[in-house]
Amino acid sequence: MTDSRRRKPGRGRKGLAAVSALVGGVLVLSACNGDDGDKASGGKESQHQVDEAAAKKTSVAQIAIAPENGSDNASINSAAKVTVKDGTLTAVTMKTADGQAVAGQISPDKKSWKPGAQLERATKYKISATAEDSEGRKAHENSTFTTVSKANSFIGNFTPENGSTVGVGMPVSINFDKGITNKKDVQSAIKVSSTSGQEVVGHWFGNNRLDFRPEEYWKGNSTVTLKMNLDGVEGADGVYGVQQKTVQFKIGRNQVSIVDAKTKTMKVTRDGKVIKTIPISAGSPENKTYNGKMVISEMFKETRMDGATVGFKDNDGKGEYDIKDVPHAMRLSSSGTFIHGNYWGSPSIFGNANTSHGCIGLEDAKGAGDKSKPGAWFFDNTITGDVVDVRNTGDKVIAPDNGLNGWNMDWAQWKAGSAV
Repeated sequence: MTDSRRRKPGRGRKGLAAVSALVGGVLVLSACNGDDGDKASGGKESQHQVDEAAAKKTSVAQIAIAPENGSDNASINSAAKVTVKDGTLTAVTMKTADGQAVAGQISPDKKSWKPGAQLERATKYKISATAEDSEGRKAHENSTFTTVSKANSFIGNFTPENGSTVGVGMPVSINFDKGITNKKDVQSAIKVSSTSGQEVVGHWFGNNRLDFRPEEYWKGNSTVTLKMNLDGVEGADGVYGVQQKTVQFKIGRNQVSIVDAKTKTMKVTRDGKVIKTIPISAGSPENKTYNGKMVISEMFKETRMDGATVGFKDNDGKGEYDIKDVPHAMRLSSSGTFIHGNYWGSPSIFGNANTSHGCIGLEDAKGAGDKSKPGAWFFDNTITGDVVDVRNTGDKVIAPDNGLNGWNMDWAQWKAGSAV
């Protein structure tokens, strides 16, 4: 019978070799620490003392940089920030990948830093920060990140401009550079209010445009505030907002001008009172002017008007008219409707005949320099946002999204176009 305790061949030699290696290792370790046991013990205490001394030299200041190192979809508004705990910041630098410095400021308490301006989209930035603790020991931290790309972000171009004064008809109109499918979240992140206390509601025209207005025209001499808190809001799949803005503008006096194509006159009213009646010439029977409430969105002392750009072409494809110096032109629609001065028509047509291609003409002088002409007077007494209410042309009412003309939609229809 075989003894189960019997060693297998070669096991003893391997075991001895392992023990020898272990002993050898101990001997080598001991040799590194000292020549004998007492010296080895003393060596360990010495190493501990070295570690302890090194720890005492290390700063306790803890720097945190946002966004995290390596982030590739960072906000251009609020992502970049440096903070410190158990210490104070002494220096922070921020640069683009090509070395362009980004200005910033350390807070008065030296506990935080942030850039002084909005960052650029699709740009790589590097932040380097230095801090000191109460013992003057320095700590360092670095982070590199990339801001959200243009393909993955959207912005809203808005009107009117911050600080402007506009007429009572001027809506807040926001045109997004990407189609918005998550309309509820986007609209919820935009607030429009007025010192008049009027209820203000948004209305979507398609996926790229959102307008805000009250039920009636803005109250004269009120102040309107637009707040866009779109930073990080997902407008469509994988597409995020980047704007964090507050815009204020003032509403001027209440001026509404009523054009009657039948009587060929325009009554300019201010705060409900007629201040001037001006003879006009509206669209001819073949080219009627739109009916409806139209908001003046742009004003030009002189401009070119080429019929070819709005569909009035002759058999050769050239414009039926091409006037390079139309005086006192004020835009009423995106499609090309203006109220403007006219120096080429006989003075006798104004107040007597509708002869235009759809615009509203006022008697004027070539060069826009004669202040006595009706065209010049109206231009000088108008601001963007004033309303021109056109009636009795025989044509349809202008579409609410053809220019800033949402006033041609009743309040129930307007509110039905809100996503919130």
